[in-house]
Amino acid sequence: MLFLLFGSSASGKTTLVHDVLPLVANVEGHDFDEIHPPPGADTAWRHRAYREWIDRALTLQEQGIDLLLCGQTPFGELLAAPNASHLEAISACLIDCDDVIRASRLEERGDLWFDRTAGPLIASFTWPGWVQEHLNWTEWLRRHAKDPTWMPHVIRIPETEHEMDWGRWSEWRTGDPRWRVHVIDTSSTPRAHAATALAKWIKEERELHRAGHHPLDW
Repeated sequence: MLFLLFGSSASGKTTLVHDVLPLVANVEGHDFDEIHPPPGADTAWRHRAYREWIDRALTLQEQGIDLLLCGQTPFGELLAAPNASHLEAISACLIDCDDVIRASRLEERGDLWFDRTAGPLIASFTWPGWVQEHLNWTEWLRRHAKDPTWMPHVIRIPETEHEMDWGRWSEWRTGDPRWRVHVIDTSSTPRAHAATALAKWIKEERELHRAGHHPLDW
């Protein structure tokens, strides 16, 4: 299986991956950006990078190991990756936090972090504009997690329109059981409790798969 943890910056995704690994067996955890995005990495780069991570998940799948992957990687993009249908199952979890808390966390990271990580769409912003752009992306991800029809043009771009398999889910509507995103809010949840909640979700998703009831068993 592939477990996707997605969310905007400063939600706590990478921290949770490190914290949960001692609590669950047979899981390998990674951050999407470990493959070193090039300067100016954009949406098209992200679309093409899915193949590398899914290939890694498929290799692990043959060994009986699941991949836990975190990043600013919308659920719909992962589903549309050409090789995603070779996975046994996909489960997605949105890692979120209150906007005020996120803004504070982003401000603590400072301009040096922003200069190092900003994509081309927001690289021209200065504080507090770049914080607001992250909050805008946060809100889109929240809506995307609930509704597959919400502004899909944000991730369906001309550069990769014919490389991605958007038809895999483009006809799904709100409430479709296959579009099922769990949410963990890290706003005020103690770090250890968030890790325990994530471990519980992983175990529940595995049980669904074993029982043949997982909605995204390919």
